[in-house]
Amino acid sequence: MSDDPLCPLCLRPIPPGVPQSLHHLVPKLKGGKGGPTVLLHALCHKEIHAALSEAELARDHATIEALRAHPRLARFIDWVGTRPPGFLLRVPGGRRARRR
Repeated sequence: MSDDPLCPLCLRPIPPGVPQSLHHLVPKLKGGKGGPTVLLHALCHKEIHAALSEAELARDHATIEALRAHPRLARFIDWVGTRPPGFLLRVPGGRRARRR
């Protein structure tokens, strides 16, 4: 069994070397400075902030259970759950071409 921490959003292990970040359950700008945090895959953390505003996070989604129940995040969890724990989303094409 792995000693790697478990991402509470997707429930996959977070292996060493995989980007990870701390998520404030109540956003710092909404009174969560010094409040509880959870360690997530960076990919999972980015999806949370892509799906929900700071106000929505503070008002309605300040627990892992509430995050996991959100429809967009539930679809993401189903999708990312089929990927290996070290999965990194790579955007093809690199940097955007400059307009002339």
